[in-house]
Amino acid sequence: MNGTIDLNQIVVFVRVIQAGSLSEAARRLNLPKSTVSRKISDLEERIGERLIQRTTRKLSLTEAGRVLFERVSPAMGDIEEAESAVAGMRGTPRGLLRVAAPMSFSPLRPIIAEYLVRHPDVAVELVCTDRLVDLVDERFDVAIRAGALVDSTLVARKLGTAQFMLVATPEYCERHGVPKTPAELANHACITLGGKSTSLVWPLESGSKRTEVRIAPRLTVNDIEMVRVAALSGVGVAWLPKALCADDLDRKRLLHLLVDWSWGDIPVYALYPTRRHLSPKVVAFIDLLAERIRLHDA
Repeated sequence: MNGTIDLNQIVVFVRVIQAGSLSEAARRLNLPKSTVSRKISDLEERIGERLIQRTTRKLSLTEAGRVLFERVSPAMGDIEEAESAVAGMRGTPRGLLRVAAPMSFSPLRPIIAEYLVRHPDVAVELVCTDRLVDLVDERFDVAIRAGALVDSTLVARKLGTAQFMLVATPEYCERHGVPKTPAELANHACITLGGKSTSLVWPLESGSKRTEVRIAPRLTVNDIEMVRVAALSGVGVAWLPKALCADDLDRKRLLHLLVDWSWGDIPVYALYPTRRHLSPKVVAFIDLLAERIRLHDA
């Protein structure tokens, strides 16, 4: 056998045998009959064997042609089934969806559950990490990131903003007082997220006013749910996302402190590698994210 494999020649060969004639194969393939005949001749030339005996009335396979047809026709069926399955994925979400999200992104929990219930043909692999994953190299379909984005070729869809509130329990406030100004936070037990030196300084803003307060953390932890639990236990004051503590505020388990001050709204994005040919599983997930995160006022 000389040269590289030309799959087009193989496809034409199989279609000719299945159709029973060059003319019918050409019609089914929407090709000129001369092109079909040339493909068969080129295949025979490359293999070095005659594959089809041509007469004015019919085609018949040579021994070499029969061996080739028996070997490649099942593979053609598998390819057609695979193509049909992939085409079907354009309509209905299905397959494995790989998602990367920050460890502290609590609004995602009910969204993932709702997505799986809505789309029973999809499986989700959720990786919670504060590391900046490489979507392409690590084969993630979607990544959720909060804060300013670095320059990237990724497509970013803004989902909303995360609003943080300063909170503490009524019991803590009774024992230690309610801070009236940002500066007074330096005298309170604080619960802070993260372990970097930047977590020792809390930036606050109120309209056009900006200030920073150096705090003395009573607890430093990289799990936002642990921050909430510690705040509910009366350990100290903490910044929590509104989406995470709204129910605690409604039930008076937590009090909103320094209501005129905030930590600033943090933008939240869904990132994905490309806009082109997005699969239904990705489109459905991003649409649900946008819908539900706005609903939860994340």
